[in-house]
Amino acid sequence: MSINPGAAEFPHRQIAAQLRARIHRGEWAPGERLPSIPAIAEMYGVAKQTVQRTIDQLRVEGLLITKPGSGTYVRGTKRRLNRLSRGRYGGQRGYHADLAARYRQHLISVGPAAPPAEVAEAFGLSPGGELLARRHLVRTGDAPVEVGVSWLRPADAAGNALERHETFGRPLYQEVEEITGRRYTTATDHLSARLPTREEAELLQIRPDTPVLVLLHVAYDSDHRPIEVAQATWPGPMTTLTEEYRVPGERPGLPDDEPGLALA
Repeated sequence: MSINPGAAEFPHRQIAAQLRARIHRGEWAPGERLPSIPAIAEMYGVAKQTVQRTIDQLRVEGLLITKPGSGTYVRGTKRRLNRLSRGRYGGQRGYHADLAARYRQHLISVGPAAPPAEVAEAFGLSPGGELLARRHLVRTGDAPVEVGVSWLRPADAAGNALERHETFGRPLYQEVEEITGRRYTTATDHLSARLPTREEAELLQIRPDTPVLVLLHVAYDSDHRPIEVAQATWPGPMTTLTEEYRVPGERPGLPDDEPGLALA
């Protein structure tokens, strides 16, 4: 094992490319521990700090996971999640059988809380106001893959099951519809990336410098009043969001010189 000191590529990136290739070839299986940082440094004749940068890069890519006091392990295959919010409603306004079979949601807490700015803005809530927060953790197997929270108006949850720490045998939105008498009709999703909060990093079992994907889902009733604002946070390097959709065909009657222009 060697690096080229004269190459334009930084040494830690050269080492990362070689370790990445070995992982893809299956020389280290998922769950297998890598040699220690001093051992890898000796293999390549570089400083331990260089190897640490290599490990950090591969960890952020999702290939490795570091367990304090234990070592660095191959994380395994990247999880491909069809988890855009429209999936929560299912084909017949029910559970997606595929999602329900692979993911288990654990309710963490239920109670009043001050929402983040983007949630307060979606509800038109004044600064300092509170909403009801239902926080959860989603696992697939033993691995945590999502931290989420559903925000509701306290008036909608007062004196009913929504404000109690209990789970339902159906999607939350169906419970909200029955209790409030308001039907979910439209929704907007906002996807962004950032670093995790301390709580998110602990729950997702990732390092604080591992980026996360955050989905803000705002659901409206027929009067375009927000019913629920839901947030979902996923480990960025281990998550791929996919969506399948139909591509519209050609519309008859469009001018040949303006194929993409149509007036309603």
